[in-house]
Amino acid sequence: MPTLKVVLILLGSAVLAVALLRALRLPAMPAYFLVGLLLGPHAFGVLPDTEANREFAEFGVVFLMFSIGLEFSLPRIFAMRRTVFGLGGLQVGITMLLVMAVALAFGVEWRGALVLAGALAMSSTAIVSKMLVEQVELNSRHGRNAIGVLLFQDLAVVPLLILIPALAAPDGSLAYTLLASLLKTGIVLAILLVFGKHLVNPWFNLVAHQKSRELFVMNVLLVTLILAYATKLADLSYALGAFIAGMLISETRYRYQVEADIAPFRDILLGLFFVTVGMLLDMRVVLNQIGWVLLLLVVFILAKALLIAQLGRLFKHETGVAVRTGVLLAQAGEFSFVLLAQGSELGLLGEQALQIVLAASLLSMVIAPFIILHNGELATFFSPSYMRKRERWLKGIEHLGRQLSGHVIICGYGRSGQYLARFLNQENIPFIALDIDPERVRDAAIAGENVVFGDAGRRVVLEAAGVARAKALVISYDDMRSAMKILHVMQDSYPHVPVIVRTMDDTHMEKMLNAGAAEVVPEVMEGSLMLASHALVLLGVPLSRVVKRIRQFREERYQLFRGFFHGLSDYDLDARDEDQLRLHSVLLTPGAYACGKRLLDVSLETFNVTVKSVRRPNVKGLDPLPELVLAEGDVVVLQGTPDRLAKAEAHLLTGK
Repeated sequence: MPTLKVVLILLGSAVLAVALLRALRLPAMPAYFLVGLLLGPHAFGVLPDTEANREFAEFGVVFLMFSIGLEFSLPRIFAMRRTVFGLGGLQVGITMLLVMAVALAFGVEWRGALVLAGALAMSSTAIVSKMLVEQVELNSRHGRNAIGVLLFQDLAVVPLLILIPALAAPDGSLAYTLLASLLKTGIVLAILLVFGKHLVNPWFNLVAHQKSRELFVMNVLLVTLILAYATKLADLSYALGAFIAGMLISETRYRYQVEADIAPFRDILLGLFFVTVGMLLDMRVVLNQIGWVLLLLVVFILAKALLIAQLGRLFKHETGVAVRTGVLLAQAGEFSFVLLAQGSELGLLGEQALQIVLAASLLSMVIAPFIILHNGELATFFSPSYMRKRERWLKGIEHLGRQLSGHVIICGYGRSGQYLARFLNQENIPFIALDIDPERVRDAAIAGENVVFGDAGRRVVLEAAGVARAKALVISYDDMRSAMKILHVMQDSYPHVPVIVRTMDDTHMEKMLNAGAAEVVPEVMEGSLMLASHALVLLGVPLSRVVKRIRQFREERYQLFRGFFHGLSDYDLDARDEDQLRLHSVLLTPGAYACGKRLLDVSLETFNVTVKSVRRPNVKGLDPLPELVLAEGDVVVLQGTPDRLAKAEAHLLTGK
C-alpha cells in the first residue's frame, strides 16, 4: 500500500476516534488503540503490520522518555525522597513480586512473568495528573503521594528497558548479556552526563541566540535523536538515550521552552505507537478469553489499590488518604504497553497471556477516570473515620472563625501568605489562614499563628472560617484552577467580600477579574517594578521621582490603587490618615433605601465620594452608569475619606 494512503487512513481515523472520545470526556489514548484494533491485521487488515511501521512508532516512546528526562529534577526528588523511594519503591517492588508469583503459578515462563510484572506495576501519569489538576487535588496529601509514586515508576522504567532486551539472550549467555548491558549503560551514562553537560549548555545558548524558533526545535530533535542513536549503537534502547537527552536539557534554562516545543511531536508519535499496540490486540482471542480478562481486570484494580493503601498506612498516612492514593494509582499506565510491546517483539510473552493482559490493562485505563472522579466518596465508604476527622477539622475552623469579625481570610500560608500575615499583625488586623499542608499547619499552629488545615475551595470550609463576616479574602498561591474555584464560590454566595488574587503573571488576569476578583496581583509585574525602582535609584534618579513613577504605574494598572494616593505626602502617610482616600464596599441589604433607585437619583456626589464599581451576583462587567438601577444584593464599591464613606453608606442603607 502506498505510504501516503497509509498516512491518510491513519490520520483520518485517529482524528475521528479522538474527537469522539473527547466528546465523551474520555482520554485520547483508547482512541489510538481503537484505530489500531479496527484497522490492524486481526480486524479489517487495512494497516500493514510491517517492521518499518513499528520502528517509526518507536519514536513515540523515544519522545515520551525524553519528556520523563525533562521532568527529572534531583532537588524535587530529594524533597519527596520518602514518598518517591519509600512508598514508590515498595509499590513497584512488591507489585512485581506478587505478579511474578501469580504468573509463574499459571505456568508463564519466568522471563515473560518479569515482563508482565513490570507492566502491571506501572500507573498512568497522564490520566492521574490530568484528573488531579481538574479536581484541584494536585497539592493535596493523596495527590502528592500519587505524584511521588509515579515519579519512581518513571525512573523504574529505565532499568526495565535495559533488562528486558537482555532477557531475550540464550540461557547460556544471559548472565554475560546482563553484565555487559549494565557495564555499557554505566559507561554510556558516565560519558554522556559528564561530557554532555559541558557541551549542551553552550550549544543551546549558541542556537538560542540565533532567535529562530524553527532552528531551536530542529536542534532539540537533533540532540534527542543523536543521543538515542548513540545508545542504540551500544546495543541499548533508543529510549535510554532520549531519557539522558531530557536529563541534560533539564539542567539548562531552556527546559520549559523545549518541553512546550516538543509536546506536539511527542503526542503525535506516541499516538502512532499506541496504534501499533492496538494492532497487537486480537479481539477473537480476547472474546474467547473474556472471562479471564474481566477477572484479571477486577483482581488487578482491587489488589493494586489495596496494596498501595496498605503501604500508605505503613508510611503513617491516615486511612482515608491511603485509600485515595490507592484509588488514584489502581490502573495500568503508558509504559505498561511499552513493556508489553517490547516483550512481545522479543518473543518473551505467549500470545494468550499477551492478549489477556493487554486487554485488561487497556480497560483499566478506560474506566480509571470514572473511578478517580469518586476517590473521595470511596475513601469515605471504606474509612468512615476519614469523614469524622474532616468534620473535626471543620469544627476546629468554626471554633476559631466564630471569634473573628471584620477579619481577612488568607488562602494558602506559603511565603506570600506568611508575609501578608506579618503586615496584618503589625496593623492589628485579625486573620485566619487556610492551608492543606499538614506539616506547615502544625508548625504554624505551634508558633501561635491562626492557621488551620482546610481546602479553601470548599464552601463549608469558607463558611466555617466566617467568610460572611470577613472584610476580605486573599488567595496567596499561584494556582489558576483553584483560584477560579474559590472565586466561583465567593461570587455565588459572598459577592460583598472583595477577593484579591496573587498570580505569577497576567496570563489569566482578565478571566479572574471577570470571575469576581476585586484585584489580581501578578508577581512578575511587582518584581519588575522593584527591579525598575532599584535601577533608577542607582542611576541617580531622585527617590521622590522614582516613588512617583511606580505609583503612577500602579494607579494605571490596578483598579484599587486608582486615585488612592492623590494629594498625599510621599513619606508620611500615617500623619494624614484621616484624609487618605479609601475603598469601601457597601452591601445593599433587603429594604435598603437605594434598592430600586438609579445611581443618579441616590446623589452620592453630595457626600464627595466616587462610585468605583457595582458588583451584582452572577453578573459580569456591570458598569456604574448613572442610569443603573440598584437592586438588593448589589455591592457598591465607594472611594473617599473614612468620614465621607460612613455618611455615604448610611445614606445608601437608610436614606439619611
